[in-house]
Amino acid sequence: MPTVDLAAGPIHYVEHGDGPAVVLLHGLLMNHTVWDEVIDRLPAGFRYVRPDLPLGAHPEPMRPDADLSLHGLNRLVADFLAALGLTDATLVHSDWGGALFLTAYGLDERVGRLILLPCEAFDNFPPGLPGKMAVLASRIPGGLPLALRQLRVSWLRKTPLLLGWMARRPLRDDLVRAWTEPGLRSKEVRRDLRKYVATHCTATELVADTEALQHFTGPALVLWSSAGKVMPRSHGRRLANLMPNGTLVEVDDAYVLSMLDRPETIARAMSEFLVAKRP
Repeated sequence: MPTVDLAAGPIHYVEHGDGPAVVLLHGLLMNHTVWDEVIDRLPAGFRYVRPDLPLGAHPEPMRPDADLSLHGLNRLVADFLAALGLTDATLVHSDWGGALFLTAYGLDERVGRLILLPCEAFDNFPPGLPGKMAVLASRIPGGLPLALRQLRVSWLRKTPLLLGWMARRPLRDDLVRAWTEPGLRSKEVRRDLRKYVATHCTATELVADTEALQHFTGPALVLWSSAGKVMPRSHGRRLANLMPNGTLVEVDDAYVLSMLDRPETIARAMSEFLVAKRP
């Protein structure tokens, strides 16, 4: 995997294709492979970039003094776009919604379009039972390694406390083992994860930061799951109405990880948006 060295540390990523940039983000304790079932279904003529963010499944730890709070990760995403020289990029959000706040912090100058799959928004931080369990595990001595091992047990990860409300389809063992390997191997990777989940923001701040999207004037597709329990269904409509050029498409029979539950549906909706909005 190529690597770009940022102020916070090294970011690994994969990419393919040429043309306007499409940057696909992922959620907590996941990496770029969450998009594997969609990526080959997307149209040619675009540069698809998938970074491994320091959210607990990244292959190499960040620098010890790196700011990996919610605000710090916003800066990291902006620095990543700048380091690759990306402009007018389409930024695709899933699960982790922190990069929605690029607009609030004035860091969205390289973003021209948005695609929002179910993700944290408004005051939904940490989101649902899985988010609250991640925070709890990070505060208990030995809690994170235990939680990572539990994710590797199929019947345990199907419970609502872990990933049962994240995906309707059972997640493959090999996929989850790859997501949990860095955190089980490296205490520094677990340190990075703790920095993020220890972020303290008031509900008022979070709502205000999300509502700054009203100033984002580019095309935006809100591709929201209608059956979600972790990311409220109402947030999809609320986000679409917030942005001047926002459009809502609801995806049936899917939870948060709709790219794994309904890859063909997600790829088709994303493709239509990318082709229609291509400069």
